[in-house]
Amino acid sequence: MSELKSKLRADLTTAMKAKDTLRLNTVRSLLAAVQTAEVAGTAAKELTDVEVLAVLSKESKKRNESAVIYEQNGRGELAATERAEEAIIDEYLPTPLTDAEVADIADTAIADVAEQLGERPHMKQMGQVMKIATALAAGRADGSRVSAAVKARL
Repeated sequence: MSELKSKLRADLTTAMKAKDTLRLNTVRSLLAAVQTAEVAGTAAKELTDVEVLAVLSKESKKRNESAVIYEQNGRGELAATERAEEAIIDEYLPTPLTDAEVADIADTAIADVAEQLGERPHMKQMGQVMKIATALAAGRADGSRVSAAVKARL
């Protein structure tokens, strides 16, 4: 079992004992999302910490999008609940990269591709650059932020 999944299970037990219903419900939904990801596809498999982080990141993004929609429709109490759940999920995620760090990753990826090609890459090679940049970001930055930084530099 991955270390992060073990931590989620331990936190579930702690939330039960503390009678913290918000944390309990949030951690339960996270474990359900992880379990769903494990059985998705042709064969069930145990997720690694990186894959569990991807699931948690997706769940955090869902909560954020829901909160924005609730706020636009004047449902402040539901938006507050979504924001609270998002904050709990974010405790398990690594600290996000700053814009400067994302820019550095884009520059590094461009330099790696330039070294492979022997010349500075163009927009045609953006896929190669994005592959390297996404691996370097490793779940600490949203793909759209990385993509925007790479586009600005190509």
